[in-house]
Amino acid sequence: MLQQTQVSRVEAYYHRFLERYPSIESLAAARPSSVRESWEGLGYYRRAVNLHRLAQEVVRDRAGVIPGDPADLRRLPGVGRYTAGAVASFAFERPTPAVDTNVGRVLRRAFHPQTPRSSLTRRLWDTAEQIVPRRGKSAWMFNQAIMELGALICTARVARCGECPVRAACATGRKVRDRL
Repeated sequence: MLQQTQVSRVEAYYHRFLERYPSIESLAAARPSSVRESWEGLGYYRRAVNLHRLAQEVVRDRAGVIPGDPADLRRLPGVGRYTAGAVASFAFERPTPAVDTNVGRVLRRAFHPQTPRSSLTRRLWDTAEQIVPRRGKSAWMFNQAIMELGALICTARVARCGECPVRAACATGRKVRDRL
């Protein structure tokens, strides 16, 4: 639900959705129209369709157990690289990156401010893979922290470098500091 949607908008939907589908088995058994109806108002309805298909596949082929390995997660319907990384990191404490828009912006400004857009995505994921801590709990805390940094300090509209705790290690932050 949180893909491309703010937490404040999702919160009420999330609780209602979990009340209606308290287990992966109940979601898998639901009619597709019921799942779409539960999602109504959130937009991006393909996510609801994919989540339903994912639940059905996990119940049918994996005895209701969601895999923790990012490669296994990516084989599930609707799960891309970011979602696989986020689920593996946050739910299973796997040391894997989760590069969303906010994380990508922080990494670009910190490490690759001059990288052409054509090669940026691969470069950001490579960098994230190199810097994510190798211990699970540290990895998910790191992923959460860098997401928050991008959401609150290193925002799309304004990079508040003066408030940034990592500005000394950031290519963009150093440029701003050097101009002062």
